[in-house]
Amino acid sequence: MTARKSERLLNLLITLLVARTYVAKARIREVIEDYQDANDEAFEKMFERDKEELRSLGIPIEVGHVDRAFEDEPGYRIERSAFELPEIDLEPEEAAVIGLAARVWQHAGLASATSDALVKLKAAGVSVDRAALDMVQPQLTAEEPAFEPFWEATRTRTAVTFGYRRNNEAEVITRHLQPWGVVSYRGRWYVVGHDTDREATRLFRLSRVEGPVTLARRRGTYDVPEGTDLRAVTSTLAPARADRTGVVLVRQGAGFGLRRHSDPVEGDAPEGWDRLAVRYAAAGSLADEILGYGADVVALEPPEVHGEVVARLRALAEVAS
Repeated sequence: MTARKSERLLNLLITLLVARTYVAKARIREVIEDYQDANDEAFEKMFERDKEELRSLGIPIEVGHVDRAFEDEPGYRIERSAFELPEIDLEPEEAAVIGLAARVWQHAGLASATSDALVKLKAAGVSVDRAALDMVQPQLTAEEPAFEPFWEATRTRTAVTFGYRRNNEAEVITRHLQPWGVVSYRGRWYVVGHDTDREATRLFRLSRVEGPVTLARRRGTYDVPEGTDLRAVTSTLAPARADRTGVVLVRQGAGFGLRRHSDPVEGDAPEGWDRLAVRYAAAGSLADEILGYGADVVALEPPEVHGEVVARLRALAEVAS
């Protein structure tokens, strides 16, 4: 993508984001330089392509009427509440969902062309919310080599093939994906799409992609399902954050996998055992991990984890009987 096109897309994003009402197409053309320089036909094509490109990144562009009383002139805007992705730890939080801005601009709110666009909007009588610019001052960069090919595949609707290493596994598995979007969630970059091997929606962390990402020769071979919400898909499929702490007893010389996300903790422990504080995301998942070590790991705290382990053991006992 050229710097000029990146600037145009970002200006369109900001124009639709800061406006407090729907902005007419003619007004958009007046405030964005590339649109001004194009003839009518070229402008229409360029504007439609730019809208679809922003939407392909998961940016929801709404269509409505500039004057609600007459409903005569359609306009466009980005509703801030629909654009924000909750439970992100970055500051500002909203920056994490703007993949395009985070990749191309470090200080979008200070770009001269962006400032010009805001001035023109104000001069045209469009009420703007300058505070919304905080959403497009990304503090996150995408250093993963896989970012560019995945973003290109998303933009052109091109299937990809790549090697992927799952967490704590040495084997690299070849995956085939129809990418729907590249998003940032909780400080990490992911690609979302349709996994053609499993015939299901999947999420892949870019830092675990091994080797080159190969794009298929044919472009435009698939469509993103209508109504897909990349923000919702990401929050549903992304691994839960390990922000809870439990206490377990681990037999010395055992439980090495569990020890990797644990730390020694003070307290009584029988001879030959270690008392550890273990980080976990969900009680059920930790209970499953504990049970995988058999008699070598004992759950102590919190009650929710201990209860999950006991419930699973009772269920197994009933099946065995």
